[in-house]
Amino acid sequence: MQLVKNRTFKAVRLFIDRNERAVGALKISGIVLFSTALALLLYFKKPGDTIILPHCPFHTLTGFFCPGCGSLRAIHELLHGRIWSALDLNPLMVISIPFLGYAFLSYSLLSIRGKGLPQIIKRPIWIWLILAVIIIFWVLRNLPFWPFVILAP
Repeated sequence: MQLVKNRTFKAVRLFIDRNERAVGALKISGIVLFSTALALLLYFKKPGDTIILPHCPFHTLTGFFCPGCGSLRAIHELLHGRIWSALDLNPLMVISIPFLGYAFLSYSLLSIRGKGLPQIIKRPIWIWLILAVIIIFWVLRNLPFWPFVILAP
């Protein structure tokens, strides 16, 4: 009787594992499809010129730059191969792209094959440091004197 239970449990677990991986693959496919469509839109349309890619609502309401201000325009510039223009618009976003790509690749592998890439961030202190960098960047890019005006998009 125990042997039958073990075989049944293994078969059910294998079925669940396959379904979880299939769902993971569908999620990844959806993210890739959406990202590709957004990249094509950003390649052909300049942000701010269409309703689909509007100006930053935080900047529109407050007059201050948020940490993400200039990100869509920076991606538009990157897609056209203009790295320095992208860095001028939002250096924090441009610098974060390789890390976001690594995280997405790790998540994709974890969803599809059950094992991701080695974790870069293992301690919570790194998350707090990243948050601190974002907040400091946010404050500095709104200061109205040199050299901080360089950070404004």
